[in-house]
Amino acid sequence: MRRVNAPDPFAGALTSLDELLARYPEPNPKAWTKDIGTLDAAARALIAASPLVVVASHDADGRADATPRGGRPGFVTVLDDGHLAIPDATGNNRLDTLRNIVDTGYAGLLFLIPGRDQTLRVNGRARVTEAPHVLERIEAVGKPPRTAIVVATDEVYAHCPKALIRSKLWNPDAWPSLDDVPTAAEVMRVHGRQDMSLAEVEAYLDESIRTRLA
Repeated sequence: MRRVNAPDPFAGALTSLDELLARYPEPNPKAWTKDIGTLDAAARALIAASPLVVVASHDADGRADATPRGGRPGFVTVLDDGHLAIPDATGNNRLDTLRNIVDTGYAGLLFLIPGRDQTLRVNGRARVTEAPHVLERIEAVGKPPRTAIVVATDEVYAHCPKALIRSKLWNPDAWPSLDDVPTAAEVMRVHGRQDMSLAEVEAYLDESIRTRLA
């Protein structure tokens, strides 16, 4: 809830790239040269071990979106040294990511590998395709995909592990208590399902996972 007369959080924000760069030291040149721009053996091994990729996109007005895509490790297919493909999977049919990619033609990917603090970033031109010669090469996540996202590897580089080290994401001993964190059903009920009881939302989610996950 916004406080009355609270200062605007955007007030005083930086307004130029020069202002931003003046506040940080020059990056180590290796921060730029680590971008190999191709799917070499190391990048392919990381993708093959990843069951989860976060796909970032934006529409023509600059509104950004990031969404997770998951499957068994290796569900993202390397087509060649410069392209990979992510199969479409059953969802809510909002198509936020697909709309954005059709709209602007770009996507950014972050591959996570369980137990590893290292991640892989791939950024580049992107397309949504239903071409048979692509769909027949990819592994379905559940039902055969209607489409796939194909990304050209304009940028490929391993990301610094500091964020995952700081978060201790893979360390169960560091995870917070969830006793006071609302369940998925509780969140859904207050975010658009107020006409349903909590028990009804829980039953809906259970049925959705049981029958529409594949």
